[in-house]
Amino acid sequence: MTTGPLSTPPSEARNRPENPWWVDAVIYQVYPRSFADADGDGMGDLAGVMQQLPYLEQLGVDAIWLSPFYVSPQRDGGYDVADYRDVDPLFGTLEDAEALLEAAHGAGLRVIVDLVPNHTSSAHPWFTEALAADPATEAGRAARDRYMFRPGQGPGGAQPPNNWQSTFGGPAWTRTVDPHGTPGDWYLHLFDSSQPDLNWDNPGVRDEFEDILRFWLDRGVDGFRVDVAHGLVKAEGLPDHGIRPGMITDSGEDVSGHAEENPGDHAHPVPYHDQEGVHAVYRDWNQVLAEYSHEPVMVAEAWVSPLERLFRYVRPGEMHQAFNFTFLLAGWDAVRLSDAITVSLEEAGKVGAPNTWVLSNHDTVRHASRFGLSDPTRYPNGLGAEDEQPDEALGWRRARAAAMIELGLPGSAYLYQGDELGLPEHTTLDDALRQDPTFVRTAGAEKGRDGCRVPMPWHAEAPGFGFTLGTDEGYDAGPAAGTATAPWLPQPESFGAYAADRQVDVEGSTFELYRELLGVRGELDLGTGAFAWSGLHSPELGVLAFTVTTGGGQHGHDLDSGERVPEQVVLVLANLGETAVDVPEDDAAAIFSHHEALQDGQLMPDSAAWFLKR
Repeated sequence: MTTGPLSTPPSEARNRPENPWWVDAVIYQVYPRSFADADGDGMGDLAGVMQQLPYLEQLGVDAIWLSPFYVSPQRDGGYDVADYRDVDPLFGTLEDAEALLEAAHGAGLRVIVDLVPNHTSSAHPWFTEALAADPATEAGRAARDRYMFRPGQGPGGAQPPNNWQSTFGGPAWTRTVDPHGTPGDWYLHLFDSSQPDLNWDNPGVRDEFEDILRFWLDRGVDGFRVDVAHGLVKAEGLPDHGIRPGMITDSGEDVSGHAEENPGDHAHPVPYHDQEGVHAVYRDWNQVLAEYSHEPVMVAEAWVSPLERLFRYVRPGEMHQAFNFTFLLAGWDAVRLSDAITVSLEEAGKVGAPNTWVLSNHDTVRHASRFGLSDPTRYPNGLGAEDEQPDEALGWRRARAAAMIELGLPGSAYLYQGDELGLPEHTTLDDALRQDPTFVRTAGAEKGRDGCRVPMPWHAEAPGFGFTLGTDEGYDAGPAAGTATAPWLPQPESFGAYAADRQVDVEGSTFELYRELLGVRGELDLGTGAFAWSGLHSPELGVLAFTVTTGGGQHGHDLDSGERVPEQVVLVLANLGETAVDVPEDDAAAIFSHHEALQDGQLMPDSAAWFLKR
């Protein structure tokens, strides 16, 4: 069974006619392992996602992005793909994926799927063929040419081809054993040793991925989030670079002893990131997507600095969006956020691309916890019981205010599952339960990403907080009596207070905050508005203030009646400082604020409000 593309975008009523759906879309990331478990095995699945579509409809998002559900040994949570055209039995079947697409489209939701082109799983048929083949034969060389095999250095080739480091820790090279039992060549893996890097100079690799794009587009998917989009092409000659790359930041530990190396300095670019050749790949992919009439989108996950280089990925004819990690990494700091917003809008404007705004994802400590640290600009690679424990209440307040900043900005916004519940990180997870390869490859020095991937809490009083769903009623139903297996990662006890059944339709809850924000955002068309800093903007005093102007102008006409829409100016005011600040009284009316944010004509610390200027 296949499903056709969505015919009516959820945001059609508010988009300008010439804008594709993704320009101002709010996209919700689903990490399938941890969203909802429909079959009771303790692992989330596609049927669970489908069962919870009414929840996402009620929230009011435009699209969902599904992290990998493909056939995989799950050595890296599904980002080690063994078959790009099928669904891993953990998550269901290909028929389940098609049914989910059809149900989502019927609910008015677009569906973006993850694509992992930098590497495959070591269990992929191509790689098992490469290991089994005799590299002295033409067939063996052809099989190995799909990957980055190289001879070692030194006597007997016993040393790696260069000093590159894995993002997850340790060397980026693993030596093979030839079919006749002797040590052989080395293969590159910028991540875990179970994730060999592909050779994108091989035409067969390029053809294969264009076919994979068409496979899913033919089934109606609405786009692709491209994992490690900046990493496909490596510098000619594979020159040494002894700095271990970081997750999101692209800067990490210097293991070379050469302190002058700077991974953020593009006068000396990282030889395995952001090479010029990646852009030719995406220009070809853009042409594939252009064959389809339902406006599919390509979104780059690219750890690239400075920001002007990131926006090269969204030049006309390449990607459509790129994740804005500059905004994410700014933390809870008015000056840093102000600078991030300013440079993001400037660079986007140079290439005519919309911005994206994101606060958390499956690779980051949840922002509700990061903002509760003594330094709320820190970006730790996981948190454990022995680390500083965040101030949960403070982080919760700041996360709610941050949502008002993010969703007030023009462009597209990405939410990570649980953001709408105010979920914190699981910061006391038992180390014996951790599965992130970063934890293993750094011998526990870095906790990794398991804490942000803990299963969702749906029902406060149910075992596993209702992660295993019992009926088609979804989050209201609780678990299937007597059949539920414990979730694949345990949730902290505190998750009960954040459960969906304690928040949906509950005035003042974080879920209702997000739902109302999304409703107002859509009604006022903030996603396609014009941005300007307000005269109230004082980042050095902890105050962010900007206006978004919508309606009026060349495109200010109602799509149904054709009547002119009056110009509206929305002021977004956020107080990141330590003292209350005065709010405008004469020329603006408060249209939205979160609990106790406004008191006696002042905006409280760690809070935000939206005003409609008269």
